[in-house]
Amino acid sequence: MATQSGFKEKTRYKLKEPKQYHVIMLNDDFTTMEFVVQILMDIFHKDALAAETIMLGVHKNGRAIVGTYSYDIATTKVNSALARAKAEGFPFRMLIEEAK
Repeated sequence: MATQSGFKEKTRYKLKEPKQYHVIMLNDDFTTMEFVVQILMDIFHKDALAAETIMLGVHKNGRAIVGTYSYDIATTKVNSALARAKAEGFPFRMLIEEAK
């Protein structure tokens, strides 16, 4: 940008990466394993093997990180999964936590 004195001003922009958030799936005793695998494949775009591995981790450990996303994407995915679970009558639960 030229100024009145003929010198150019330099403007530096520093882009800040958006914060990342973990989507965490919680275990319950009522939601079927098949439903959880289908959610992981349809909404979180996991392949069948990864979906089953995550589902077993949730079952054994009580929770597992499904993915890490920007806040908007994380909330959209969680809301989609919870809406589908509600429609199917499952007490499915998920959390969003800031990644450190």
